Amino acid sequence: MRGVLWCNGSIPTESVVKWVLTTGAPVFGVDGGADKANDLGIEVVEVLGDMDSLDESAWKGRTLPLKDQTFSDLAKSIEELIHRGFNEIEIVGADGGDPSHILGNWGSMNDAPSGARIRIHHEEQVSTRIHPDEGEFSAEFEDGELFSVFSIGTGKVWISGARWEVDGENLVLSSRGLHNEGAGNIVKIRGEGVLLLISKR
Repeated sequence: MRGVLWCNGSIPTESVVKWVLTTGAPVFGVDGGADKANDLGIEVVEVLGDMDSLDESAWKGRTLPLKDQTFSDLAKSIEELIHRGFNEIEIVGADGGDPSHILGNWGSMNDAPSGARIRIHHEEQVSTRIHPDEGEFSAEFEDGELFSVFSIGTGKVWISGARWEVDGENLVLSSRGLHNEGAGNIVKIRGEGVLLLISKR
């Protein structure tokens, strides 16, 4: 089951908006993201978050306040959808704002429990979470196609089938994972901690 989380960042590109419409998946607003989606004519089924960035009365009967300030609205919203049985979560409107929000969005993917494929859709790329509980990730990358893999958890990492392979090295968040290249093969990626794959849309 697939769901879309619409965040309160920059308005997504036209191609991303069109893609959301073609999925047929329910769209949930993450706090003020509900207003931004609504302004584009997107039907929002429910608003999730602490409700500090929108007029809650305008969404009467369609809000679920998530008041815990320990985690971000996005992290809480991801967890809520996973608890409801969503196993594919697409996040849009997450770009823009200050750098702490952008890093926090990736951190939300680390906070979230296993059990769902989580992707953040950017203008020309997508960030995909790879969780150790979900086994090895594999995808075909064309010869010379760029992708990046960052460790946002802790532990050993394995990457095979790429130009630069990693064989069980203990990696932390660093520039080491920036711009690997496909070799026209299936690339396999796994880690003992949560990994973030950034690749073209």
